[in-house]
Amino acid sequence: MQFGFGLPTRGPLANPEGVRAMAERGERLGYHYLTVPDHLVIPRAYAFEYPYSETGEMPGGETGDCLDQLTVLTWAAAVTTRPRLLTSVLVVPHRPAVLTAKMLATIDVLSGGRLAVGVGAGWMKEEFEALGAPPHAERGKVTDEYIRAFKELWTRESPSMRGDYASFSDVVFAPKPVQKPHPPIFVGGESGPALRRAVELGDGWYPLGANPRNRMDTRERYKANVDRLRAMAEKKGRDPATIVLAFWANWAGVTGTTADGGGRRLFMGAPEEIAGDVEYFRGLGVGLLNFNFLSPTLGEALEKMEIYAKDVLSL
Repeated sequence: MQFGFGLPTRGPLANPEGVRAMAERGERLGYHYLTVPDHLVIPRAYAFEYPYSETGEMPGGETGDCLDQLTVLTWAAAVTTRPRLLTSVLVVPHRPAVLTAKMLATIDVLSGGRLAVGVGAGWMKEEFEALGAPPHAERGKVTDEYIRAFKELWTRESPSMRGDYASFSDVVFAPKPVQKPHPPIFVGGESGPALRRAVELGDGWYPLGANPRNRMDTRERYKANVDRLRAMAEKKGRDPATIVLAFWANWAGVTGTTADGGGRRLFMGAPEEIAGDVEYFRGLGVGLLNFNFLSPTLGEALEKMEIYAKDVLSL
């Protein structure tokens, strides 16, 4: 099992010093993944609710600040040599397919093959409109088609595609990504369409456990969803063992220990309890756990990283 944590794109740590310090300290502590979220422009008001909070409000969204995800990943690649670099997650419809495929391939080349591509369909309608992206209502279809376009461009010597949202032919797409056949694609999301996308197009499944519509903050809740994913894979003729399991415990290190409905929240509590959760997830076949150490100050964030590395991961 490998472990990761999120780098800041907004707030007091979203600056060269904060990103560098967390990335470099994470590498020294032995974390395997650096992850970065994706927003490009924050509307002053939005009607669609943020899917990972009780209120529908996006944490930190009131300030409107956000660094570009792919640029932050490039910065992280430049100041580290070992951790993998995960888009967590890339809102696929936000950027044109060919442009995005090129940017991702460039990161993989410049990092020496360390990119992992977490993907999602997005949620904020007003952001889609501000970016001139394809229609928000069609975002699921757009995401599927763009992922297929990425693979075509990354793997074919003479890539071509004629789709509803992406079309290209008679082009040279080089250099290809370092990783073969392409950087791994981790499909984010907890809905039925997200699981279907993971089975049909993904190398892995990467849910965030805090979705109020499908919470995965206890062992039982997470396992029920893994069983659901594996049953869907078998129904579609795919070996469930070929789907890497990843998980983002975005509350770990920053919230209380009680899960919704009572009981202990996953990856919270005493170090021995958290280590027990890690072993349980390892037994289910989970390959990546991502934590959240973002804090009001850099010192607090680095301290949380140290605590988890020393008191939890060492166990």
